[in-house]
Amino acid sequence: MNLRLRDEIEEYVPFDEAEEKIKKYLLRWIESFDDVLTRENEFGHFTSSAFVINKDRTKMLVVYHNIFGAWVFPGGHADGEEDLLSVAIREVKEETNLKTKVLEKDIFAISASPIIGHVKRGKYVPAHTHLDVVYLLEASENDELAFRSDESKGVKWMTFEEAVGDDVVDFIRPVHRRIIEKLKSEKYSNL
Repeated sequence: MNLRLRDEIEEYVPFDEAEEKIKKYLLRWIESFDDVLTRENEFGHFTSSAFVINKDRTKMLVVYHNIFGAWVFPGGHADGEEDLLSVAIREVKEETNLKTKVLEKDIFAISASPIIGHVKRGKYVPAHTHLDVVYLLEASENDELAFRSDESKGVKWMTFEEAVGDDVVDFIRPVHRRIIEKLKSEKYSNL
Protein backbone atom coordinates (compact mmCIF):
# COMPACT_ATOMS: atom_id res chain seq x y z
CA MET A 1 0.00 0.00 0.00
CA ASN A 2 1.20 3.51 -0.82
CA LEU A 3 0.95 5.14 2.60
CA ARG A 4 2.55 8.47 1.72
CA LEU A 5 0.34 8.96 -1.31
CA ARG A 6 -2.76 7.90 0.61
CA ASP A 7 -1.93 10.35 3.41
CA GLU A 8 -1.38 13.22 0.96
CA ILE A 9 -4.70 12.58 -0.72
CA GLU A 10 -6.51 12.19 2.60
CA GLU A 11 -5.12 15.59 3.66
CA TYR A 12 -6.14 17.25 0.40
CA VAL A 13 -9.09 19.62 0.79
CA PRO A 14 -11.31 19.36 -2.32
CA PHE A 15 -12.12 22.62 -4.08
CA ASP A 16 -15.63 21.61 -5.14
CA GLU A 17 -18.10 18.73 -5.33
CA ALA A 18 -16.33 17.19 -8.33
CA GLU A 19 -13.07 16.99 -6.42
CA GLU A 20 -14.85 15.56 -3.36
CA LYS A 21 -15.98 12.64 -5.53
CA ILE A 22 -12.60 12.33 -7.22
CA LYS A 23 -10.86 12.23 -3.83
CA LYS A 24 -13.04 9.30 -2.72
CA TYR A 25 -12.34 7.58 -6.03
CA LEU A 26 -8.57 7.99 -5.68
CA LEU A 27 -8.59 6.68 -2.11
CA ARG A 28 -10.68 3.64 -3.14
CA TRP A 29 -8.24 3.00 -5.97
CA ILE A 30 -5.27 3.01 -3.58
CA GLU A 31 -7.06 0.59 -1.26
CA SER A 32 -8.18 -1.69 -4.11
CA PHE A 33 -4.88 -2.15 -5.92
CA ASP A 34 -1.41 -2.98 -4.65
CA ASP A 35 0.43 -1.22 -7.45
CA VAL A 36 -0.98 2.19 -8.33
CA LEU A 37 2.31 3.95 -9.05
CA THR A 38 3.48 2.02 -12.11
CA ARG A 39 2.15 1.24 -15.55
CA GLU A 40 2.16 -2.43 -14.54
CA ASN A 41 -1.33 -1.70 -13.22
CA GLU A 42 -3.11 -1.86 -16.57
CA PHE A 43 -6.42 -0.67 -15.14
CA GLY A 44 -4.96 2.67 -14.13
CA HIS A 45 -2.13 4.36 -12.32
CA PHE A 46 -1.09 7.66 -10.80
CA THR A 47 0.34 10.46 -12.85
CA SER A 48 1.64 13.84 -11.77
CA SER A 49 1.09 17.10 -13.58
CA ALA A 50 2.11 20.71 -13.22
CA PHE A 51 -0.13 23.70 -13.64
CA VAL A 52 2.65 26.16 -14.51
CA ILE A 53 1.66 29.81 -14.46
CA ASN A 54 3.53 32.94 -15.44
CA LYS A 55 4.58 35.60 -12.92
CA ASP A 56 1.64 37.84 -13.90
CA ARG A 57 -0.81 34.98 -13.17
CA THR A 58 -2.48 35.43 -16.56
CA LYS A 59 -1.18 32.44 -18.54
CA MET A 60 -0.40 28.77 -18.16
CA LEU A 61 2.09 26.50 -19.87
CA VAL A 62 0.79 23.78 -22.19
CA VAL A 63 2.24 21.11 -24.45
CA TYR A 64 0.60 19.68 -27.57
CA HIS A 65 0.29 16.00 -26.70
CA ASN A 66 0.77 13.64 -29.64
CA ILE A 67 -1.54 10.89 -28.34
CA PHE A 68 -4.35 13.21 -27.23
CA GLY A 69 -4.04 15.47 -30.29
CA ALA A 70 -4.56 18.68 -28.30
CA TRP A 71 -3.02 20.96 -25.65
CA VAL A 72 -2.64 19.88 -22.01
CA PHE A 73 -0.54 20.88 -19.01
CA PRO A 74 2.80 19.04 -18.66
CA GLY A 75 2.91 15.85 -16.66
CA GLY A 76 3.71 12.19 -16.69
CA HIS A 77 3.65 8.79 -15.05
CA ALA A 78 4.88 8.24 -11.51
CA ASP A 79 6.73 5.11 -12.68
CA GLY A 80 7.08 3.89 -9.12
CA GLU A 81 8.15 7.19 -7.57
CA GLU A 82 6.05 8.22 -4.58
CA ASP A 83 7.28 11.86 -4.49
CA LEU A 84 4.81 13.14 -7.06
CA LEU A 85 5.90 16.77 -6.69
CA SER A 86 9.35 15.73 -7.91
CA VAL A 87 7.72 13.89 -10.80
CA ALA A 88 5.80 17.04 -11.82
CA ILE A 89 8.93 19.23 -11.66
CA ARG A 90 10.94 16.69 -13.67
CA GLU A 91 8.21 16.35 -16.30
CA VAL A 92 8.07 20.13 -16.85
CA LYS A 93 11.85 20.22 -17.33
CA GLU A 94 11.80 17.24 -19.70
CA GLU A 95 8.79 18.41 -21.72
CA THR A 96 9.47 22.16 -21.92
CA ASN A 97 13.07 22.82 -20.78
CA LEU A 98 11.81 25.31 -18.17
CA LYS A 99 13.03 25.67 -14.63
CA THR A 100 10.17 26.17 -12.23
CA LYS A 101 9.45 27.58 -8.81
CA VAL A 102 7.10 25.64 -6.53
CA LEU A 103 4.22 27.90 -5.43
CA GLU A 104 2.39 25.27 -3.41
CA LYS A 105 4.22 22.16 -2.17
CA ASP A 106 1.00 20.28 -1.47
CA ILE A 107 -1.34 18.83 -4.08
CA PHE A 108 -3.20 21.72 -5.75
CA ALA A 109 -5.79 19.74 -7.73
CA ILE A 110 -6.83 16.18 -8.51
CA SER A 111 -8.46 14.45 -11.44
CA ALA A 112 -9.24 11.04 -12.89
CA SER A 113 -9.17 10.82 -16.67
CA PRO A 114 -10.01 8.08 -19.16
CA ILE A 115 -7.18 7.29 -21.53
CA ILE A 116 -8.17 5.63 -24.79
CA GLY A 117 -6.25 2.66 -26.13
CA HIS A 118 -3.30 3.81 -28.22
CA VAL A 119 0.06 2.81 -29.66
CA LYS A 120 3.14 4.12 -27.87
CA ARG A 121 6.65 3.35 -29.07
CA GLY A 122 5.31 0.60 -31.30
CA LYS A 123 3.31 -1.18 -28.58
CA TYR A 124 -0.42 -1.16 -27.96
CA VAL A 125 -1.52 0.30 -24.62
CA PRO A 126 -5.09 -0.68 -23.62
CA ALA A 127 -7.58 1.89 -22.37
CA HIS A 128 -7.04 2.77 -18.70
CA THR A 129 -7.42 5.56 -16.14
CA HIS A 130 -4.93 8.25 -15.16
CA LEU A 131 -5.31 9.25 -11.53
CA ASP A 132 -3.67 12.65 -11.59
CA VAL A 133 -2.36 14.90 -8.86
CA VAL A 134 -1.55 18.43 -9.96
CA TYR A 135 0.97 20.84 -8.43
CA LEU A 136 1.11 24.61 -8.82
CA LEU A 137 4.40 25.91 -10.24
CA GLU A 138 5.65 29.16 -11.73
CA ALA A 139 8.04 29.82 -14.62
CA SER A 140 9.23 32.79 -16.60
CA GLU A 141 7.66 33.50 -19.99
CA ASN A 142 11.02 34.90 -21.07
CA ASP A 143 12.87 31.59 -20.79
CA GLU A 144 13.37 29.62 -23.98
CA LEU A 145 10.87 26.83 -24.58
CA ALA A 146 11.74 23.45 -26.06
CA PHE A 147 9.75 20.26 -26.55
CA ARG A 148 10.33 16.54 -27.06
CA SER A 149 9.10 15.60 -30.53
CA ASP A 150 8.57 11.98 -29.48
CA GLU A 151 5.81 13.09 -27.07
CA SER A 152 4.53 16.45 -28.30
CA LYS A 153 4.31 18.78 -31.27
CA GLY A 154 4.92 21.99 -29.38
CA VAL A 155 4.89 23.97 -26.18
CA LYS A 156 3.49 27.43 -25.53
CA TRP A 157 1.94 29.82 -23.03
CA MET A 158 -1.85 30.01 -23.19
CA THR A 159 -4.15 32.58 -21.57
CA PHE A 160 -6.56 31.30 -18.96
CA GLU A 161 -9.42 32.01 -21.37
CA GLU A 162 -7.77 29.87 -24.07
CA ALA A 163 -7.08 27.13 -21.50
CA VAL A 164 -10.75 26.16 -21.43
CA GLY A 165 -11.25 26.34 -25.20
CA ASP A 166 -11.60 23.71 -27.90
CA ASP A 167 -7.84 23.46 -28.52
CA VAL A 168 -7.40 21.80 -25.11
CA VAL A 169 -7.83 18.05 -24.48
CA ASP A 170 -11.57 17.63 -23.84
CA PHE A 171 -11.30 15.78 -20.52
CA ILE A 172 -8.76 18.31 -19.21
CA ARG A 173 -10.91 21.43 -19.81
CA PRO A 174 -12.94 20.95 -16.59
CA VAL A 175 -9.70 20.47 -14.65
CA HIS A 176 -8.28 23.69 -16.09
CA ARG A 177 -11.53 25.49 -15.28
CA ARG A 178 -11.44 24.33 -11.63
CA ILE A 179 -7.77 25.24 -11.18
CA ILE A 180 -8.24 28.69 -12.71
CA GLU A 181 -11.29 29.30 -10.52
CA LYS A 182 -9.31 28.15 -7.48
CA LEU A 183 -6.42 30.47 -8.39
CA LYS A 184 -8.82 33.40 -8.61
CA SER A 185 -10.33 32.62 -5.20
CA GLU A 186 -9.52 34.83 -2.25
CA LYS A 187 -7.37 32.16 -0.59
CA TYR A 188 -4.87 32.18 -3.47
CA SER A 189 -5.05 35.82 -4.55
CA ASN A 190 -1.73 36.60 -2.84
CA LEU A 191 0.36 33.89 -4.51
